[in-house]
Amino acid sequence: MNSKIIFSLFLIGFLPLIFDNSYAQITSGGFGQSPFERDFGDVKFLDAYFGTIDEKIEIEPGDGNVPFTVVFANVGTQDITGIRGQLSLPMGFSASDGPGSIIRADSDSNSLAGENFHITFFVNIDQNVKIQQYPGTVKVDYSRLRESGVRTAFADFDFKITGDSVINVKAQDPFLTSLTTNNVVIEIANDGTAPISGVDIVATNTSTELASTSSSTTNVENVVILESSWDIGNINPKSARYFTATVYVPESLKGDTLRIPLSISYYNAHGDLHTISKIVDFYIKGLIDLTIFNVDVIELSGTQMVIGEIINEGNEDGLFGFVSIEPKGDSNIKPSTQFIDEIEVDAPVPFNVPIEFKGQPRYGEHEITITVRYKDSTRDEIFLTQDQIITIVKPSNDDDTTDPTMIIIPIILIVGAAIYIIRRRKKATIEAS
Repeated sequence: MNSKIIFSLFLIGFLPLIFDNSYAQITSGGFGQSPFERDFGDVKFLDAYFGTIDEKIEIEPGDGNVPFTVVFANVGTQDITGIRGQLSLPMGFSASDGPGSIIRADSDSNSLAGENFHITFFVNIDQNVKIQQYPGTVKVDYSRLRESGVRTAFADFDFKITGDSVINVKAQDPFLTSLTTNNVVIEIANDGTAPISGVDIVATNTSTELASTSSSTTNVENVVILESSWDIGNINPKSARYFTATVYVPESLKGDTLRIPLSISYYNAHGDLHTISKIVDFYIKGLIDLTIFNVDVIELSGTQMVIGEIINEGNEDGLFGFVSIEPKGDSNIKPSTQFIDEIEVDAPVPFNVPIEFKGQPRYGEHEITITVRYKDSTRDEIFLTQDQIITIVKPSNDDDTTDPTMIIIPIILIVGAAIYIIRRRKKATIEAS
């Protein structure tokens, strides 16, 4: 009797569980009615991130209508359909429909048993949200094929606001000089708000690509670059790193723009590998290579002058040239300048700068600095200096020195007059006889 009563009570208590599992009002999916319950079910949470199923993206505060993808696995034994999702995120995140709207999304397809599926939501991010990790919760409603009713799964997860990396490259000095080797310093900057790591840079040569294109966007195949790759490492937000390339430019590229293509690979804040292309531009100047030689001191019209020549062994004329002399040490020569205009290639340009003294003239050796000032084709002013020792001698027309011609000429006149008088007297004597 007692055993029958006990069995009847047990059966009455067990029936609700049977009906509850038979219809769709029960939650499932491995999480029960709460994210903290862990029961076996059909749906398993895999990942949640900003981006699409094909690519994670970097985002920063203030971005709007950003895709947010949640990935699940159908671990059940049956296909599921009618997949709908609802997203719960902290304050500062809202639906793209506007504040106060529920963040909802539907899956575009069914999920076969044993395969993954995803739901993509669209979210607005407040400007005041910080770059850090945040918690979230997702609710998934779905139905099994050949079964009526709706099942529900919950999952809680962590996601992060990564910030956005913005990569720019530029040359510290955008000018190269032909006929010489240039040490080029290139800056790679992360102007964004997300760090990048494992940065590698390769200088690419497009000469192999010319066969398949009608024209090239770069002429890097015409120069010699000694290095081809650089390992940069990590670059924090709002900071920059630098690397050096050694580039030889032939004379034929003078006046052209050199475009060096760079392939930059790096890992973004999600840990995904990305590769982008950038081009660094340079203007190629001609070479002005000056030498000062044949420096001496001469006397011209009673004035002593520093003379010399300037030779340009480059491939471009120097413009607006000046030559200056300045005293060094205990020299009392006054600074002086001469305008020499253009300094042409392979044609010596003479200069002669008058010597003047501060106070009484001092003869003998003097230390001076000769400076050639000129401009190149970009109107940058360039200075060439050379220290020189010159010797200044006492001029030959000083007051205490007698000019020999002042003595010789009167003597010649007197001798001539005497000869003339003697001849006249002889002639007169002959005529009288």
